[in-house]
Amino acid sequence: MPRIQSAKKAMRQARGRNTRNKAQRTAVRTAVKRVHQAATRDAATTAYAAAVRLLDRAARKGLIHPNNAARHKSRLAQYVKTKNV
Repeated sequence: MPRIQSAKKAMRQARGRNTRNKAQRTAVRTAVKRVHQAATRDAATTAYAAAVRLLDRAARKGLIHPNNAARHKSRLAQYVKTKNV
């Protein structure tokens, strides 16, 4: 445990950021899974739109690297395009 006041505050802030980041990361992963689990192409398209919004927001806020978001969006778009249901 930190003894210095600024270190204590930094620890509190890190705990809050960690909680917030974990929730956002989970939301992104769930959105990506929903695209893969969609039954029809229309459902996959709407799930893809939601996933893109979350990926862009995560990249903008520094949660994931912008190239990581772009890679996920590209692969998801390719998946939705080839979905045959």
